[in-house]
Amino acid sequence: MDAGWDRTRGIARRVGRGIADAGRATARAGRATAGGTARAGRATARGARSVGRATRRLTYAGGAGRTGLGRLIELSAGNSAGDALVTVALASTVFFGVPVGEARGAVALYLVITMLPFALLAPFVGPILDRLRSGRRYVMAGTLFGRGLLCFAMAAAVGPGDLPTLFIGALGVLVLSKAYNVSRAAIMPNVLPADITLVSANARVALFTLVAAGAAVPLAAGLTAWLGSAVALRVAMVAFLLLGVAAVRLPRHVDSPDLEEEGTKHRWRTLLKVGPAVAEAVWANLAIRVFSGFLLFFLLFLVQDQAVPWLGQRAESFFDVPRTIALLAGAAGLGGLAGAAVANWTRNHAPQLIVLATLAVTVVTTVVTAVLFGVWAALAVSLITAFAQELGKLALDAIVQREIGEEVRSSTFGVVEAVLQLAWVFGGLVGLVFSLARDPFAGLVSLAVVLAAALGWLVFARARRTRLAAADAPTAEYPSPAAPEQDHGPSGHQGHGPSGHQGHGLSGRGDALDSTKPLTNPHG
Repeated sequence: MDAGWDRTRGIARRVGRGIADAGRATARAGRATAGGTARAGRATARGARSVGRATRRLTYAGGAGRTGLGRLIELSAGNSAGDALVTVALASTVFFGVPVGEARGAVALYLVITMLPFALLAPFVGPILDRLRSGRRYVMAGTLFGRGLLCFAMAAAVGPGDLPTLFIGALGVLVLSKAYNVSRAAIMPNVLPADITLVSANARVALFTLVAAGAAVPLAAGLTAWLGSAVALRVAMVAFLLLGVAAVRLPRHVDSPDLEEEGTKHRWRTLLKVGPAVAEAVWANLAIRVFSGFLLFFLLFLVQDQAVPWLGQRAESFFDVPRTIALLAGAAGLGGLAGAAVANWTRNHAPQLIVLATLAVTVVTTVVTAVLFGVWAALAVSLITAFAQELGKLALDAIVQREIGEEVRSSTFGVVEAVLQLAWVFGGLVGLVFSLARDPFAGLVSLAVVLAAALGWLVFARARRTRLAAADAPTAEYPSPAAPEQDHGPSGHQGHGPSGHQGHGLSGRGDALDSTKPLTNPHG
């Protein structure tokens, strides 16, 4: 009996020691896990701080920290990331999962609906922003706060599938995003450091916004796949609200004083007299935007319909439909980044020549792609078109900022943004129609002819304008007008008389000054 109790006590002691040892091992494992987690957290925090400091050094370089350009770059990068969150969330909710046979009608309807707010609101947004130029910080903050509220409404509409609310909210976000871009472009001369040109400053903003959007897209896709579109929209809401607070904290000199300049009563007439340099840049960018919209939807539906040669023998080809679409999207993104980077390097070149060069490169690439159409040609034309669109738009922004006066700058940017958006929508609709023929050669050749005609007309008009300017003999009262291709440093306002256009008025002749023509930036 005693021996049995002894054995039982021995077994119990051994079990107890085993339990105690297991508990101590569990505690040690828990402490090790907690220590590892803490060390990983500290390493992540150190990495984030290092990345933040490196980013701050880049954004504040060249005196951008003193003038407020660095803070504007950071704000614009956050704005771009928020727009990417909204785009991914709405795409996974509304625009994906549509059969190819029905997709053309849905995309065409979306393009038409997208066009309407710009056609209706473009004549009013710019003048309103011009009247509020003494409070541009608050205008920018209002566009961010407004998008935050719209994201809240769209997040509530995702669950019940309220499509009207989602479409209206998406259009509101799109319009407010364009209003933010107009305000940001209009204040750029106010935060321009002395050692940076307008093209370089615009390129720096574009580069950081593209990088921020590219980093936000996979994060937004993962968040949407994990927690759903509603959560992604709520995260975007919080981001926009925080960005709105940051916009209010921009430097005060971002705002311009409300001064009654001579010719203010002719505001609407002034918008029609932007000068030959701005008009030439706008027409060139319009041609590139039409081709960009065309190429996107033309190639997309050709690939979806497998009407391209490399998808005819899928068993022998690495490229299938998803991989082809991914590669085309990647090429377009890489082209946009390259355009922003090259614009930062072209600080000593005239933006007018950059605009024409981008159009010429697009024409040549389109012709070569039509003749040698294949997967690599399609990737090349996607990359070069995105490159030309980004570089040409940055040069156009610099020309408008240099040539258009403070009193109508926002109005001009509003009209320019609207017509470029309409051109892109028109090109997309043309691409949808041409994709029905399933003939890559015919579509690309047709657009190449249109682009070549636009380039030829612009070159002819420029040569004619140059001959007229050279024929005018300079006088003491009216000095010789400068050549259009001269770039005038960071501010771009050296001479050219009160009208601010290379020469005196629209014709380049030495006629009397017209108070209805836009004035140059008074800070130049």
